[in-house]
Amino acid sequence: MIFTLLQVVMPVFLVIGGGFLAARFTILSRESFDAVMRFVQQIAIPSLLFRAVSTLDLAAVFDWRLLASFYIAATTSFVLGIIGARLFFARRPGEAVAIGFAALFSNSVLLGLPIMERAFGADALAPNFAIIAIHAPFCYLLGISVMEVSRADGRGAVQTLSAIGNAIIRNAITVALALGLAVNLTGLPLWAPITEALDMLARAALPGALFALGGILIRYKLSANLAEAGMITALSLVLHPALAYLLAGPVFDLPIGYIRSAVVTAAMAPGINAFIFASMYDRAKDTVASGVLLATGVSILSASAWLWLIG
Repeated sequence: MIFTLLQVVMPVFLVIGGGFLAARFTILSRESFDAVMRFVQQIAIPSLLFRAVSTLDLAAVFDWRLLASFYIAATTSFVLGIIGARLFFARRPGEAVAIGFAALFSNSVLLGLPIMERAFGADALAPNFAIIAIHAPFCYLLGISVMEVSRADGRGAVQTLSAIGNAIIRNAITVALALGLAVNLTGLPLWAPITEALDMLARAALPGALFALGGILIRYKLSANLAEAGMITALSLVLHPALAYLLAGPVFDLPIGYIRSAVVTAAMAPGINAFIFASMYDRAKDTVASGVLLATGVSILSASAWLWLIG
């Protein structure tokens, strides 16, 4: 099992390591990595999410109990991450929200899908896709809303709501997801060259994001943020899957396949979107990057433990 998980996780580290070495030996400049991250954030990842949502069989995979199990647990981790950052590390409100977002956003695609498929087979992935379909919209809507409220600075309710709406409308990821859902629900056919072009951009999203993260990580030191990264890791790898297991099993009594999907997805380390969110607001980027790195490494062991627990 450890060898199987290493086969899944190590390519992630190798791409991150490639970016780190490219920055360490100045093969690419600091500005180049910032430009790659902007490309990923504004173009490549929105293309990936648009294509995924626009082609998903929504009716076949949704169960409100599954979604409740996963997202109640995720939201709890988010709230506790914010509280922990404020109380234990004296973080400012915006920084605390960015840290909480890292505890909220699981790496549901890059790690969750391949681990689930290797452990239980391709036929077990349908509930995973149901979670993934609203994963980014839910997390970004929650994160952006709380971030805008935390930065209200004395604004009234109307002004704060307006700021939230504007931030969501201007966010390329949420726009792409909304457009993908519209195409899915209406059955609107897309011109083949357009879909092929989007697919080309989508294929650049994950490796581009990981490579850029590696180049940016050289600016930070894990030791300087080890306690906060440890808190993110504990919330992501222990609390989130434990709550998802409790809700999906004893509370909602879901079938074992749904329990497995909820727990495996919840047990994944924070995804690259956690760092993208921190970069969007320029808040706690070093801590979030350290949390992503530490949790991804620890997940080799924690994922094995959760897979053993759920059979």
